[in-house]
Amino acid sequence: MRRIRQGDDVVVIAGKDKGRRGTVLKVLENDRVLVQNINMVKKHQKPNPYAGVSGGIIDKEMPLHISNVMLYNPASGKGDRVGFRTLEDGRKVRVYKSNNEVVDAS
Repeated sequence: MRRIRQGDDVVVIAGKDKGRRGTVLKVLENDRVLVQNINMVKKHQKPNPYAGVSGGIIDKEMPLHISNVMLYNPASGKGDRVGFRTLEDGRKVRVYKSNNEVVDAS
């Protein structure tokens, strides 16, 4: 079970986008996450008429290491550490370490 999942709001804690917030688009297998509008780079795209790709310079997100992001806690308005707790009904849920609130609403 991952501490950070697709669709989570995260805060970047290191790097050129430190302090910025975004939504996780994808969690990659090598402990990296793709965050919306964070770690943007300019890619020089070569045109490919067979695939219908036009050429030019495009902006795209590049992955960040998962250790450089923290889950955003709306109660405190800051990034927060995440732990796990088993509920009475046997479900294992993520909780914020600062206030022990359950992250997963379902």
